[in-house]
Parts: sequence; C-alpha cells; structure tokens
Amino acid sequence: MSDEFPGAVPEIPVSNVARAAVYYERCLGFHWDWGMEGIGQVSRGDCRIFLTDDAFRGGGVKGTPVVIWLNLGSKTEVDALYEAWGSSGAQIVATPESKPWNLHEFTATDLDGNMLRVFYDFAWELPDRAGRKDDSVERDDARAKS
Repeated sequence: MSDEFPGAVPEIPVSNVARAAVYYERCLGFHWDWGMEGIGQVSRGDCRIFLTDDAFRGGGVKGTPVVIWLNLGSKTEVDALYEAWGSSGAQIVATPESKPWNLHEFTATDLDGNMLRVFYDFAWELPDRAGRKDDSVERDDARAKS
C-alpha cells in the first residue's frame, strides 16, 4: 500500500447542481464534467470538486458553506487569476493582498456562499521563514500525549 494519497475531492453544498456548475464554468473557468441534479463534478487541471444538492445529502440535511483553499505557484499567478475571475463575472469578496501570515490571497464566492480562497505561501521566500516558529517539538509532544 502506498503512503501517498491522491488529491482530495471536496464536496460543495449547492442549492442547484446545474446552476452552480454553469457558474463554475462561466465565471471560474472550470469544466463541467458531469451531473445535472443530485451530484455533479467540475474540474480545472488537477482540481476536482463535487457539487451536491440537498436531496443528495440526505433530504433535510442542510450543508453549510465551505471554504476551499487553492494554492497557486506565485503572487503573479494569484493576481492573474483574480483579474481573470473578476472579468468573467465571479463574485469577488476580497482583492489580492499579502497578509501578515505570509499568504498572498484573494477570496471569491459561488452562488451559494461557498468560498474559494486563492493563495500563494510566500513565507519560504523570506529570511528565517518570516519568523514562523519551528513547532516540531510541540507536535511530537502532542503525538506522544494522544
């Protein structure tokens, strides 16, 4: 058995699979792979997302909005995706900004309030990883106590 996992595929709660898939396709540049109601899939490159409605999730089980973090390769890529999504009608709720926690990020939402936080972790570019503490000893202690 391999120690490696494939990329995770998040399940996003939506009110209408087809309507959500069209938004992901038109505004966020995803490809609508399959599904009209119940469950559907959109993808872009190696990123796959399942879209599920109330009936698929068990009737009456309401899904709360979720947050998906998309890790890009540079600040330039983050800024370029922000421009592309903004010009295609995506709902942008926060513009690109380099945050104190050393992520350059922006946030968009889908039609159901699910958030996509697009980021680049630039801490590795900074001296001493920008002061990020080496917490390996604390993590080992936590493992030992569990």
